[in-house]
Amino acid sequence: MEYIVSARKYRPLTFDSVVGQSSLTTTLKNAVKSGKLAHAFLFCGPRGVGKTTCARIFAKTINCEHPTPDGEACNECESCKAFNEQRSLNIFELDAASNNSVENIKVLMDQTRVPPQLGRYKVFIIDEVHMLSSQAFNAFLKTLEEPPSYVIFILATTEKHKILPTIISRCQIYDFDRMDVPNIVNHLKMVAGKEGITFEEEALALIAEKADGGMRDALSIFDQSVVYCRGNLTYDKVMENLNVLASEHFFKIVDLSLANKVPEVMVLLNDIINKGFDGGQLVNGLAHHLRNVMMAKDNATLPLLEVSDRLREKFKEQAARCPAKFLYQALRYCNQCDINYRGSSNKRLLVELTLIEIAQETQADDATAGGRSPYKSLKSLFNKLVALSQRQSASQVAATERPSRQHAQAGTGDAAPHPEQSTQTVAVAASPTPSPSISKKKIGDFSVSFKTLKNVGHTTSATEEAEVTNKEEQTQFSQSDLMREWLAMCNRMPQPMAGLAARLKHVTPQITDYPNIELVINNQDLLDQLVQIKGRIRKTMALALHNGNIDFTPRLAKVEEVKPVLSKRELFDKLRQENHALEQLRAALDLELA
Repeated sequence: MEYIVSARKYRPLTFDSVVGQSSLTTTLKNAVKSGKLAHAFLFCGPRGVGKTTCARIFAKTINCEHPTPDGEACNECESCKAFNEQRSLNIFELDAASNNSVENIKVLMDQTRVPPQLGRYKVFIIDEVHMLSSQAFNAFLKTLEEPPSYVIFILATTEKHKILPTIISRCQIYDFDRMDVPNIVNHLKMVAGKEGITFEEEALALIAEKADGGMRDALSIFDQSVVYCRGNLTYDKVMENLNVLASEHFFKIVDLSLANKVPEVMVLLNDIINKGFDGGQLVNGLAHHLRNVMMAKDNATLPLLEVSDRLREKFKEQAARCPAKFLYQALRYCNQCDINYRGSSNKRLLVELTLIEIAQETQADDATAGGRSPYKSLKSLFNKLVALSQRQSASQVAATERPSRQHAQAGTGDAAPHPEQSTQTVAVAASPTPSPSISKKKIGDFSVSFKTLKNVGHTTSATEEAEVTNKEEQTQFSQSDLMREWLAMCNRMPQPMAGLAARLKHVTPQITDYPNIELVINNQDLLDQLVQIKGRIRKTMALALHNGNIDFTPRLAKVEEVKPVLSKRELFDKLRQENHALEQLRAALDLELA
């Protein structure tokens, strides 16, 4: 026996058997009963909600020889039998996705000239009408506006906005609704009963949610699940077949987040990823779950939850424990993660940070910060590490303090030390030993104010403050090392000295008598400013080059040493003159300096 999928086997044959479109089917039946039929109809809506099915039922009904009093086809006359056996000559279906040219429309227009041989109307159903080309639409306009009296057009589309306004204005428009979960579940129960399939209602609800409002999608998923479950639809088996995350995971994540249990959330995330689920799938599912929790906080929005009755009660229980502010902020975090997920190079880290922020949203503010700390969302993760570090520091201070006290007592005999002396000793012992590594603050210590730059009399004091501290280092350095650190120093100079830094970038330090460095300055004002911070420059370069014996000798350039600053065009022309190969390359590629 030939197998037929449920979407075709249980396709509605009457208006009353159409699921979830009662208002539209009632309007169409009233039109049949009253005989007030328009010449063109436009059926719009998402996929799998019954647009083409209603078009076929409507076409059969208006040609029925003995329609019922409530506007249904009799299914007994010759016209109804011909339609049911797919041999009707009065009903034509055109797939505009593959027949979208002007020639296809012209062939259709030729068929409208022949009146029906059996029945009253020739009905032309054009599916996916938005796929027609602009030329085809224009060729269709005149016939659509004034067709013969025996011709009726039914246009079906999932994308109404792509149809020309001139076409829409000539049609009666019927907007089909998405299927809700209860209607899909009831229809699946009917199909399962006729097929002799046992099921759990939670499993059918899961299929209905996965279908996203489409009955055809729901029946296709139903058939697939029946094959996988061997005729016994259980919630766990259907969830495994559809590869969806169980709702229990999301309930657990929210409960852990309300308790600020970040480590447990990270462990749960790792388990979910190890099962083969994508991090983005988890975030989207969590956002949908949080939305349902937010809807469950108010009885007025509770009907918006397209879930089973058991899950609806669970959402109500969790919503009672969730503050509204937590839900709003968590949804904002999930939405931001979804926006950045595709472009992120470390997707798992992005998901982890999102879950950390959600899990710490209800955490108390940092008491030591005098308000909400901008780094609170990551701070509690390292509480144990911070406490351990503090204990280690305290033990190091105590260990250093004991020898210091012993040394102080040995120097003064058995006499007790003076309280102030003891305090000073402990303070000195507790101070950390300077690290031999070079910090950014030491390398870029250019905190000279404009007053210091203008006051030439304070040059000596400024130099004394910048005393070289690594005179014992004598690392060898080259001219390239010098230039690299010189430019790095200029880039690190503070904003008040940005103008001076820009001018120093054009100064080329030269190694004259190693490790002495000469600076040739073209301008007396620049030379005066440079002399004021000479000590700081020397200290910075000594630390950067690991050589404490370097010295700087700035001097004013002689007349013959002054070189003009070339523009990019002048520099390029100079290079072309000095290097003929460069000019040949430019000519071969026909290049010009932008």
